[in-house]
Amino acid sequence: MKRAGRLLFVAVPLVAVAAYFAVPGQSGDDSRSDARTASPARSADGRGGLDSPDKKELAQRIVSSAENSSLDWRGQYDYVEDIGDGRGYTAGIIGFTTGTHDLLDLVERYTKSHPDNALARYLPALREVDGSESHEGLGSGFVAAWKAESRTAVFRRAQDSERDRVYFDPAVRLARRDGLGALGQFIYYDAMVMHGPGTDPGFYGIRERAMEQADTPAEGGEEEAYLDIFLDARKKTMKEEKRDTSRVDTAQRQFLYDGNLDLDTPLKWKVYGQPYEVR
Repeated sequence: MKRAGRLLFVAVPLVAVAAYFAVPGQSGDDSRSDARTASPARSADGRGGLDSPDKKELAQRIVSSAENSSLDWRGQYDYVEDIGDGRGYTAGIIGFTTGTHDLLDLVERYTKSHPDNALARYLPALREVDGSESHEGLGSGFVAAWKAESRTAVFRRAQDSERDRVYFDPAVRLARRDGLGALGQFIYYDAMVMHGPGTDPGFYGIRERAMEQADTPAEGGEEEAYLDIFLDARKKTMKEEKRDTSRVDTAQRQFLYDGNLDLDTPLKWKVYGQPYEVR
């Protein structure tokens, strides 16, 4: 028997945010101006989806607040370091890692279309360290090459494309199939980014555990209750991995308890105790 969930719609006070975090280079005349005029993607019931231009931009900013402690996700293309999580180097706009195959896949795909790139020489080493935390054959040379290549528009576009192919598009498609609106689509996307598109402890394992306990809206369940249970399942995985859970506790769960199923702005949230706001 699937449980109905424990979601209680009570007033949850928002902590006042002391500062508004402006994002460099996000002025009204930037490269997103054309995208803003495009017709947003909508589900069969007329609700806007996460892949509408404004919602997708918002999603990247919220993820970046957790992944990079910044709303400026476009400032993360050249980011690369070992954060000590056992996944080797973490790099780029979505935290591709040398230990979990997605960074290798990105560089292999990029090299097929741009064989003379600065990262191509590190492909043998990337294949060797895939699945481990090793830096063997990488080191400062690889870090410098990543930063240099990230200054090129073509590699930035390659990162965008790989993010969408591996994480964003599959998460949004599956969330729509489960009958979820923009918030549910974001909750799936963020889980896909952090845990990867695998079974336990990956995204698909988390979803499977949630579906054992609650019906999705597509199955006739209540959207709020299903998402609450999904977040419970995800938080359990995060605790098992000894990860900070604030991106669930004081961000996604807050949006859910506020009843903001369409992920509408203005939004206020906290990650790692740091306040953020998007108006």
